[in-house]
Amino acid sequence: MTTLIIILALLFAALFILVTLAEKFGSRDQQKTAKLSRYIIPLMVALVAAQVIKYVFFPEHG
Repeated sequence: MTTLIIILALLFAALFILVTLAEKFGSRDQQKTAKLSRYIIPLMVALVAAQVIKYVFFPEHG
């Protein structure tokens, strides 16, 4: 149980540091952000499709 708490604490600390650095040094260019955001939905669809294919054709043996 202590291992789980240590892992969660480390993940929270890393997330806090990354968010702080991203806000400080991140790009504020809205056109660049809009260009990147148009790829999010197709990538999510591809991820879901890949997971469905993995689930249907490659079930875990256990």
